[in-house]
Amino acid sequence: MRTKKIALTVALWILGEVALSAQQTFNTTIYYDYTYNLTNDGYKTLSQKDLNNRFNFRRAYFTFENKTSDVLKFRFRYDADYVTALDAKGNKDDKLRPFLKHLYVDYAGLFPNSSLKIGMIETLTFKIAEDRWSYRSVAKTLTDNYKDVTGKDIKASSADVGASLTGSLMKEIRYGFMVMNGAGYAHPEADKFKKFAGQLQLVPLAGLSLVGYIDSEKQTPTGKAYTYKLDGYFEMIQGLTLGGEWFTYDNGNNKNADLSHYNVSGYSVFGRVVGVRDKLNFFARYDRYNPNTTLSNDETNLVIAGVDWAPVHSSFKLQPNIWYYNYSDSAKKADTAFNLTFYFSF
Repeated sequence: MRTKKIALTVALWILGEVALSAQQTFNTTIYYDYTYNLTNDGYKTLSQKDLNNRFNFRRAYFTFENKTSDVLKFRFRYDADYVTALDAKGNKDDKLRPFLKHLYVDYAGLFPNSSLKIGMIETLTFKIAEDRWSYRSVAKTLTDNYKDVTGKDIKASSADVGASLTGSLMKEIRYGFMVMNGAGYAHPEADKFKKFAGQLQLVPLAGLSLVGYIDSEKQTPTGKAYTYKLDGYFEMIQGLTLGGEWFTYDNGNNKNADLSHYNVSGYSVFGRVVGVRDKLNFFARYDRYNPNTTLSNDETNLVIAGVDWAPVHSSFKLQPNIWYYNYSDSAKKADTAFNLTFYFSF
């Protein structure tokens, strides 16, 4: 019996040493909402009268990372969302379903202060803005949220299959390059064309940064789509973050007589303030969406404001927030919705 106890102790010690040397981490993040529409005759809420009082699991992430050396790391992330499907009998099946979001290797030894990722990876398009906004639990950032608000697809995805290289030349200059399928993580590649993206971040002063971004992808043999994006962030006052982003997207159909050519654009400004460190924050944001620059009266204005409260620990937060939609078209009445967002991270 004593020999067995010693063997078990040694085995547990070896497993512990392996886990420590590999630096494995597991993390789960969940966004859960209670939503109540404060208007019932608006452009959106008029058709949602039966949905003005509901609970909803919006997203659920599970992430496993394994750092096997000082320069090599692997990530596996599952996401979950409601996806409508049909069962074997043809009945509607709306279970909360998991799907693969990230699956990549991250190598940090190619250049000093660099990261080379290969696989299903996060794109450059939203990353910096999302980190500064810091409330993905409440709302996606402007470019990520564009299709949800306007219905116009700007061919932008938060993850895709490809390779990226990011890093810094010095503390004032940071860069990013990426080549990807362009179909996004949710779809397999359907053509021979690839999407290319580049990003440059300048930090002239500590707490002040400017970011320029561009991507391009052939949509047809004669038409190429472009996205141009500019961000600015001010963090020079402790506890205060101010940010703004602007983008325009050209769908690349100007050389195709059988397809419509249009540009879409939008801008967003936001701020967040620390009230009580690790306990209470306040945030607000204004977005303007223009789904087609060749048309008038089709813009949407969105205001989001709320409170971020951690009553017990930062792993559990309550984030009550208000969304107010206003439209350039006077025939569309404004919409107002209240969300009580529950944020879990463990």
